[in-house]
Amino acid sequence: MEHFDHSGYEACGRYIRSILCQECSPYSAHLFDAEDANTPMRMLPGLCRDYCSSYWLQCRYTLSLLLEDSGNPQQFANLTATIEEDRKMFCDYLELKDKQYCYPNVLTNTELNANLGLVREDPTGCLELCLQEVANGLRNPVAMIHAEDGTHRFFVAEQLGYVWVYLANGSRIDRPFLNLTHAVLTSPWAGDERGFLCIALHPRFDEVKKAYVYYSVSIKKEERIRVSEFTLLTTDDNQLDHSSERTILEVVEPASNHNGGQLLFGRDGYLYIFIGDGGRAGDPFGKFGNSQNKSTLLGKVLRLDVDNNDDATPYSIPSDNPFLHEKEARPEIYAYGVRNMWRCSIDRGDPTTGRGGGRLFCGDVGQNKFEEVDLIVKGGNYGWRAKEGFSCYDRKLCLNSSLDDILPIFAYPHKLGKSVTGGYIYRGCQMPNLNGLYIFGDFMSGRLMSLKENVASGEWQYREICMGGDQTCRFPKLINSYYKYIISFAEDEAGELYFLATGVASAKARAGVVYKIVDPSRRAAPGKCSFKPAPVKIKGKLVHFYPKEEFKAMETTPAPTTPTGYRTTIMTAAFTRSAQTSIIPTSPTRKHGRPLQYAPITTSKPLTSAQPPPSPSTTSMKRPKVALTSERPAALTTPRPQYWSLKPTTSGYKPQRPPINTTPTKTQEEGLRLGEKLENTGGANQVYKRPRGRSRDSKRGRGGRKLRAGSVRLVTTDGLSDRGRLEIFIRGEWGTVCDDLFTSKAGSVVCRQLGFTTALAVMKRAALGEADRNVRILLDDVECEGGERSLLECKRSRVGKHNCSHGEDVGVICG
Repeated sequence: MEHFDHSGYEACGRYIRSILCQECSPYSAHLFDAEDANTPMRMLPGLCRDYCSSYWLQCRYTLSLLLEDSGNPQQFANLTATIEEDRKMFCDYLELKDKQYCYPNVLTNTELNANLGLVREDPTGCLELCLQEVANGLRNPVAMIHAEDGTHRFFVAEQLGYVWVYLANGSRIDRPFLNLTHAVLTSPWAGDERGFLCIALHPRFDEVKKAYVYYSVSIKKEERIRVSEFTLLTTDDNQLDHSSERTILEVVEPASNHNGGQLLFGRDGYLYIFIGDGGRAGDPFGKFGNSQNKSTLLGKVLRLDVDNNDDATPYSIPSDNPFLHEKEARPEIYAYGVRNMWRCSIDRGDPTTGRGGGRLFCGDVGQNKFEEVDLIVKGGNYGWRAKEGFSCYDRKLCLNSSLDDILPIFAYPHKLGKSVTGGYIYRGCQMPNLNGLYIFGDFMSGRLMSLKENVASGEWQYREICMGGDQTCRFPKLINSYYKYIISFAEDEAGELYFLATGVASAKARAGVVYKIVDPSRRAAPGKCSFKPAPVKIKGKLVHFYPKEEFKAMETTPAPTTPTGYRTTIMTAAFTRSAQTSIIPTSPTRKHGRPLQYAPITTSKPLTSAQPPPSPSTTSMKRPKVALTSERPAALTTPRPQYWSLKPTTSGYKPQRPPINTTPTKTQEEGLRLGEKLENTGGANQVYKRPRGRSRDSKRGRGGRKLRAGSVRLVTTDGLSDRGRLEIFIRGEWGTVCDDLFTSKAGSVVCRQLGFTTALAVMKRAALGEADRNVRILLDDVECEGGERSLLECKRSRVGKHNCSHGEDVGVICG
């Protein structure tokens, strides 16, 4: 300010002070465009046009001083000399186009500034967060890890057996880090739990250059879990040497479900392996089940030492493993009594105090009543099959005084979700309000949830997470919707938190997306959390990332709320460590039956996407339980918006149709429960055939001409020719098509056959009507390139072969 006299100070001081102080604004990340690693951060905050014009009129010549303050006097000398004289150029340089988020409007918006600095809540107490799309087009992304080597790249594994490398700028290397598709046992069946399930890099990956993978294999028709070690290629830092595979461990799987699937390295440098109980239902193996039997590795947490193993056995046993000297116990066991742990994580600890560092959190999928979150400790018994959550499952075992099991830190009933996906404690830099919050989810219901520890009592308080609506998430590049099937959680090298979800739980459907979790209420100041990635030598090409999702401005419809006190009393007290038995009663269960369908669910601040995930007859891709409640779950704690099966947001098309009633039927509700199918058949897949009755419809087309095989029509109760349930003529009868894997490309083939230009929308889950039971399902798993003359030329299942119901008849809207 020594450049100004008193009058100059009076005229310009307030502008300069305000502009400089925005670096510490709660909205600084947006004002300085610090959200996107692909764009340079602004040197000065984004101003509103009117404010900029006023600033130019009063003290335009201070711009050069402000830019010199930024340490770039030479770089901006010529620029400022020109634009200081031209108001349009001046404000084009400084303006932030969004009128609601530019300065000073952003700080005068009462809605935005309510409870400023706190994580925003909706009226029901649900924490409102936003998302940023990071990667898309993935096939069931099951894991995302980082190398902790300064490069800030991350590695995403697909269930099919591919692992891809993504750089800090969001681009992907076109060559896979690993390709095990030839060895991995999985299938395109929606809900198959087998496949490539996890990858872990050695904690000193920059030195040791080894990776460990966990996947399903078939050896002489015997299904096994395999944990293998790979070494990095000496000629490529982004590719493993496929010939270097060394089997560390193999475990025979009695059934095709409950495969576990977590690998991670603890702070002690040892490799932790989380294996399921062997499958079927209720751990029926032996007198007490696999999980309580310490002579088997099934239903256990293992701990191995894989260092210094090049010239010796694949692994050694850590000297302090708890059962090393117990007769008939496997020395690899670190903890036992687990059912099917799906996604575990190590707490980095509080950034300032280090408190909590090294704690091991896991989500353990329950049987038919409760899901649980556990803190894993050495030698711990986590109760299965004696207990499920806090409740007795096998009453005789449960009452055994020698059980001495460790209770979950939290358990929730199937009213909230039916397949827990374990998460992470947030310890990143960019979202300081989230520090210490354990964020996790549920694969079946699509809920995002959180736990916060009460340090004094040791109890964990539950808070649901919603997607922010209205203005909350209307920042650049932020969205407020996601695909409902939450497969996994992850953190990057800087500690920021992500989750991986899909709209189609099939290993071959490119419907998977990686989302970054964002707190819109408070960010760290620009520069505080910045990092410079170490250079990465690239061989091959880079595939640049283009986001597809957009913010949803959705109208919502209220749903019945839960009883008074449910959130505060039950969720914070009944399911904490102090609880010993089941608090919330569940409806009677049935243990056998056809796997049914579970409809997509959203919340008032959309919990899940309002766009159509290409939803098949999806069965839970992972962790299902066998016994299901015999009635539809009670209303969730948050309202449901309109059905999310309209055109994706990349198009402005919105069909003018009356709202569709999408309340899930009992049949639809349970369809994602692959475990039901696997457990009831002893682990085998089977096709459920429809009655073979002939259609009563005509076998001739317009004008009486004979129909060709592959002819199609759209059937609608409204009599509209451009939309309806899709039917196809094959072998002398009209039948319907199941929506498994059916995309807009297949829809375009149909529409061109009918004389239209393209498909405006492909409607899933019989959104445009369900066929009569006498109409057979003739085609399933239809995948088209888009240029075929009919669906019969597309890749598909054999005619009449399917595993779906009429609740999944595909609908098409042409234009």
